[in-house]
Formats: sequence, structure tokens, C-alpha cells
Amino acid sequence: MAASPLLLFKYGYSTILLIFSITLIMGLIFTEQTKLAADVHPALAFIVLWVLVIWLSMVEGGQASLVGLAPVNRELYKDSHPICYKCTSIAHKGDNLDRYLMGRQFMVIFIVFMINMAGNPIADADLWGLPDWIQNIFFTTGFAMILYVCMVGQLNTQVNASHCMLDYLNSYFGLFTLCVAMTIEFSGFMHCSYLIQMLVGALSGKPIESNEPPKSGFTLIFFWARALMSLAVLSFCLAVTLAALFDGKTTMWDGVPEAVSVILFFLLMSVVGLLEGMQIAFFAVAKIPKSERGDNIFAKKTCELLFKGKGRNLPGFMIGRQLCVVTCFFVVARVTSLEIEDGETNVFGVSDGLQNFFNTGLCGAVITTILGSISWQLVASAFPIAMLSNPFTYVFLNICLFLEATGIASGAWVLAMIHKKIAGFKRDEEYIGTAEERAAKNMGDNAEELHIGAGHALKLPGFADNAPEGLKELFSKDPSVREYIEGYMEESARKLAEAEAGESS
Repeated sequence: MAASPLLLFKYGYSTILLIFSITLIMGLIFTEQTKLAADVHPALAFIVLWVLVIWLSMVEGGQASLVGLAPVNRELYKDSHPICYKCTSIAHKGDNLDRYLMGRQFMVIFIVFMINMAGNPIADADLWGLPDWIQNIFFTTGFAMILYVCMVGQLNTQVNASHCMLDYLNSYFGLFTLCVAMTIEFSGFMHCSYLIQMLVGALSGKPIESNEPPKSGFTLIFFWARALMSLAVLSFCLAVTLAALFDGKTTMWDGVPEAVSVILFFLLMSVVGLLEGMQIAFFAVAKIPKSERGDNIFAKKTCELLFKGKGRNLPGFMIGRQLCVVTCFFVVARVTSLEIEDGETNVFGVSDGLQNFFNTGLCGAVITTILGSISWQLVASAFPIAMLSNPFTYVFLNICLFLEATGIASGAWVLAMIHKKIAGFKRDEEYIGTAEERAAKNMGDNAEELHIGAGHALKLPGFADNAPEGLKELFSKDPSVREYIEGYMEESARKLAEAEAGESS
């Protein structure tokens, strides 16, 4: 099937924009016009930037693989993909998948914050005498970094990892990333999210499903100690960030009043949270019969748009949402990253060493992870209809669909094709067969391995065109849901087929 001229145009102009953006970012680094390049050395900024973007790609791709493989019998790939087997043996034991997803969420946000330090331009950056309008578009708005991180670090890896899950995860890099995410969760810094999970479960009247027995003894004490520590850490991070905002000691753009900075901070938290909660609510509402989706006009309009054309707008939303979220992350990083000018006192009068630690953006990452991401996902998992009834949900759904329709991120499919070719990825069916073939061998998928519902911020792979049958069963309670899943799968398959056709033409 030949790719349409419009699709080829989107691939072409998006790839050109990506190459131009990367060129600009490298130019900024080697002319010492990013924070890390100016404060330390351009070589360090260059290395940190590329290492973190590559790591981000594994964090994003690893999620798609680990969630997608959850229902699949591990014995099917124990010999062919031993490292992948080791990864899933860890992640799919007990409630470890939930733990991994929590640690992973912090990793994504913190990595983006660090990428911001390495690659985002400093104030008044001026590169190669480029016209002001070009510099305003690509530097002032952060457009170059948004395209770079979205296409290189996120979308392209999700495309491959969603249908080449085994090959993608079968590396020590994937195992290392999984262990880091689990370690972050074990540290307890995100544990106040579990308090939110308990509250959400209580308010919804729905039990929080678990694969583990209730905590008792030392395990219970250790859990609550970490939860209280996490609450204290979150409170301290909020105090430091707000104090810096009110004192004008962040990397916020010059000329923005302190009060506006504080308002913008909370507004961005809400936007990020809404976008994070929307994808959870969209998957959850697919299990709810149409008659039970309420009478709210915005809930109806959102569902009509989302399920239009047999649900084919979902892949478009996922792509547009990624662009929106990354944009918000970079702006949040700019708003919350601390910067003390010469002669100014440190926040709360702390030592220079502790102030330098604050300047890494860790406080902003903790706040964004808990208040701007995980908490909204948990609320959306329990109250999906309430989330859809919010008029802003409908507004942002349209924005996300518009961004995807522009094709501005279509270069991610070009990168995915190149990556797949170089890495030699093969589709999972070539190793473990289709869902029907697995079932015929009495090694069928088990949908019970995935917990979806109140208190579980589970995101299904956004680009899976070969989802295990167990995943599909989660959304097969009525004909409309079946049409939604089929349309979604067909759309993903069409996009990948067109991408491959574009490569061969």
C-alpha cells in the first residue's frame, strides 16, 4: 500500500524540523548558551543531553513492553529472550508493576528536568545571527527541545516497543532501567501517592485490588514511615519552590511578576494533571456501557469525539497529548528550577551545597510527579465519568487531535523505522505466535495479571497494534467497546503500514 502524498509530506517536513531543531540545540551547547554548558562545560552538556534522551527512550519503551507483556505467559519466551524474561519476572510479581509505574513516572519527569538544564537556551541566547522570529519560535518557546524530546526520546520508541516488546526489553539497559524505577519507589519519596490511592479508593467505594496479602508487622510500619517521610518531603519541596517563586529566584523568564509565576505554577500543575488523567479516564470509560456514561453534555461530546470512526481518534490523542505534556514539563522546569544570582541569599539561608542540590530541579520533579501526575491519574481511575464531564477535557482533546493532525511529530515514525532496521527488531508473533496460537497450546493470555480500576494508574501502550488478547478482553464487555478496540487496532496498523510503505517508496 503506497503512502499518500499528504502522509509523505508530513514525514518529510517533520523530519526536517527535527534535524533543524537538533542542529540548533547542538549549536547552543557548543557556544555555551545552555545552563549546563555555561556553568560547567559544553562537552558535559552534550554527553548529559544525549545520555538522558536515550535513557528516556528506554523508560518510555520499557513501559509499553512491560504493560503489554503482563498477560503473556513468560515461559513462551524464557529461552529466546532471557533478559526480557528476567525483567518481566521482576515487574509482574505481586504488585511490582504498580511500583514500577510509580518510580518510572518520577524518572520521566526528572530526566526531562535535567534535559532542560543541558539543552534549553539561557536568557537572551543568540545563535549564528539567525532572524529574531526563528529564534523566538525555536528558543523562546522551547519548540526545538519539545520536538527533540518528543520524537527522539518518546514517540519513536513507543511505536517500536508496542509491537516488538520482546526484542525491545531484551537488554541489560532495560533491566537496569527497571531496577532504577523500582529503587526509586522503594526509597519512599513517592509514597504519599499511596495515601492518595487509599483516599481515592475510600471515596469511590471501590476496593484497591492487589496481588499481595495485607501488610502487617514490620512491613506495615516501614510502609507508613515512608509514607509520612514522603509527605514531609513533598511539603518541604513545596515550601522551597514557593519561596523561590515569591522571591524571584527561579529561571522564570525575565519580566514575569512573582505573583504571576506562582499562578502559572499551579495552572501548569492542573494542565499536566488533566492530560495525565485524561488517558486513564479514556481507557476506563471504554469499559462503561454507553447508557451509564451520564447525561453531562461535555461527557457526551467527549465520548462522541473519542469514539468517532470506531475509536480511531485515540491514537491521535495519544500523540497530541505527548506533545502537550512535554511542553508543560519544560515550562514547569523553567518555572520551578531555582537560580540564585551573585549577591543573593540562598533560599531559607541554606548552605551553598544544599542550594546547588535544589538547583537541580529535584524539588520541582517531586511536586510534578505527585501533585501534577500520579494523583490525577489515581483520581481519573476511580472517577472517569467526572473527568470526562470537565469541559476542559473536551477542549484539550480537541487541542491534542489538532496537534496530531498537523503531522508535526510524524518524524517519530521515520526514526522508528530506522531504529527498527538497525536494531533488527521483529514482531512478537514471530517468537510467541498470535494470541490464538498461544491459546491453542494451553498457554493463553491471562487478563487478570493487569489491574485496571480505582487506585491503579495503568496506561496501556498507546501505539499497540498487536496487543495480547488478554488486554482486548478488558474492554470487550459490550459491542461499542469491541468496535472501539478494533478501530483503534486498525488505525495503529494503518499508520505503521503507511510508515513502512513510505520507507520503501
